[in-house]
Amino acid sequence: MNLKEKKFIEKLIFKYSKSNKKKYFLTPDSFSNEDIIAGAKTLFKKQITMSVLTKKFEKEFARYVGAKYALMVNSGSSANLLAFFALINPMKNKKLKYGDECLIPSLCWSTSLWPIVQSGLKPKFVDIDTKTLNISIEQIKKKITNKTKAIMAVHVLGNSTNMDKLQKIIKKKKIYLIEDTCESLGSRYKKKYLGTFGDFGTYSFYYSHQITSGEGGMIVCNDKKNYEIIHSLRAHGWDRGLKKKSNKKFNFINSGFNLRPSEISAAIGYSQLKRLNRFKKTRSKNRIRIINKLKNSKKWINQFTFIDSIKSLDPSWFGLPILINKPFIKKKEKFLKYLNDNFIETRPIISGNFLNQPSIKLFKLNKNNDKFPKSQEIEDRGFFIGIHVNPISKESLNNLENKLLNINEI
Repeated sequence: MNLKEKKFIEKLIFKYSKSNKKKYFLTPDSFSNEDIIAGAKTLFKKQITMSVLTKKFEKEFARYVGAKYALMVNSGSSANLLAFFALINPMKNKKLKYGDECLIPSLCWSTSLWPIVQSGLKPKFVDIDTKTLNISIEQIKKKITNKTKAIMAVHVLGNSTNMDKLQKIIKKKKIYLIEDTCESLGSRYKKKYLGTFGDFGTYSFYYSHQITSGEGGMIVCNDKKNYEIIHSLRAHGWDRGLKKKSNKKFNFINSGFNLRPSEISAAIGYSQLKRLNRFKKTRSKNRIRIINKLKNSKKWINQFTFIDSIKSLDPSWFGLPILINKPFIKKKEKFLKYLNDNFIETRPIISGNFLNQPSIKLFKLNKNNDKFPKSQEIEDRGFFIGIHVNPISKESLNNLENKLLNINEI
C-alpha cells in the first residue's frame, strides 16, 4: 500500500470514527490506524478466511508467551471449549472420562464453566482469596479428592494465584491444569507468562481485553499431540494443515467444530500484539495514578479497598477492581447507577459468585447448596472500572475523583 492510498484510508477512518470524550469507558477505542489498515488489506486482497497472517500471528504469539504451539480461534470461549474437548478426546493418552471432577473457582465467567459441563466432566466449585480474586490454594487442598482429574484456574483481571503452590498440587496429584488467561494476557509469574504453566492456556482478544481483534482468541500448549488434537477439533475434525500422510484432501481424523477465526481478525490481532508491552506499561501507570488520585484526595475517607498483584507477579492489568468498604456497601446498587448515569462505565468483577446464576439451578450444579462466602463478598462489595491503553488525562482523573468519592453523598 503506497502513501497516497494510506492517507485516503486514514481520512475515511477519521470521517467514520466516533468518540464520546465525556464518557470514561471500560476501554476506549484502542485501534490504531495501522490496525485498521492491516484488517482492510485482507479485505482488499479478498483473503477473508484464515490464511498466512493467521499462521504468522499464531507463531508470534507462541514466541511471545513462551509456548511451543499456539492456535487461533474465534473467541476465548472457544479456546476453553477446545481445551476440555481435547482432554476427553480418544486421541489423547490418559484422556478424562465422563464424570471426572474438575475444580473451578466460584468467581468465574460463564464459558470458563460450561466447557467442563459440555465435555461431560463434573465441575466442583472452589472459593477464592479476596486478596487476589483468584482461586484459593487452601480451598483447593480441602476440595481436592481422588476423583479430581483437572483444575480450571481463572486468572482474574491480570492477577493470579500462587502458581508455585498450584503447580505442586498439580504434580503431586498428577492432574491436568487449564489456565483461563482471557483477562491476563501479558501477566508474568516470576519468569513465565500466565497461560504456560498448565496443559492448555487460553486467551481472548475481545474488544475490552489487553489486545483486541474485535473477536478472537488463542489456545497454547507445549505437547505436540495436544496441538494436533485441538488443531483438528478447531475445523471439523479435519487434518488439513497437519503433517499427515493422506491422499485425500478431505480427510477427517476426529470429531470437530468450526471455531476458526477470520484472517481479518488475525491481521488486527497481530498488529496489536506488537504494542502489547506498551499497553501493559501504560495501563500499569494509569492504575497507579488513579489509586493515588483517590487516596490523596481531600474527599478520601477510606471508601474503597484496592486489589494488589500477588507477590512474584508482573501483572498485565485488564481493569481496576474496587471493593466498597463496609460503611458504604448498602449504597452499591444506587452508586453504580450513579456512575453509569454520569458516564463512568462499570462492570461486576467477572460475573460475581457464579453459584447465584439461574443456570446453576437449571443444570443442578449445586445440589448441596454449598456456600462460597469469599466469592459472595466480592459480588456484594466489588465492581471494576477500565484502565486505558493511553495515558489518562488530568480531566479524567479529576472526574473519577469527584464521581467515585461521592459514594458517601448518595
